[in-house]
Amino acid sequence: MNAIELLESSPVIAAVKDENGLLKAFESECQVVFILYGNICNIDGIVEKVKERGKIAIVHADLTAGLNAKEIAVDFIRENTRADGIISTKPLLVKRAVDLGLFGIQRTFIIDTMAMTTTKKQIDTFHPDLVEVMPGIMPKVLKEIRAYTNIPIIAGGLISDKKDIMAAFAAGADAISTTKQELWFV
Repeated sequence: MNAIELLESSPVIAAVKDENGLLKAFESECQVVFILYGNICNIDGIVEKVKERGKIAIVHADLTAGLNAKEIAVDFIRENTRADGIISTKPLLVKRAVDLGLFGIQRTFIIDTMAMTTTKKQIDTFHPDLVEVMPGIMPKVLKEIRAYTNIPIIAGGLISDKKDIMAAFAAGADAISTTKQELWFV
């Protein structure tokens, strides 16, 4: 499965912060689950639960307690879990994931023109499979990133209702990620 197929299978991505969120994600039609919690002792079990439900498991490497910002963290995830990919704000981790055959999702916070310039350089240098743009409620920024790259774009952060989802899609996002559980069912 490539990045486009991944997002076509699940244009709304369940981003889970705890066990209760994970259980709600299992009830949803979301096929992709962003795991935004866990530690090196339990991440394999969390991923296994997602895989048992037939869903795609993407681990946020930066939010997994006990991992550091080194590429070996991605090796750990690859060797010790059945995760399908990782999310990180660290481009070297994303590149390592791609090199290991995992989905590599670059999470980027675009807060000013300097962050926009940095994001474009990172896309060109590290070639992530997907880019998650945060906050995802900025149609103008989403349009600029969409015009800049063919890499699939996920809009995430501060998405609070269906109107936000539709605006993100209209601006060129290929999918949205949200921790708002009620939006996993729209």
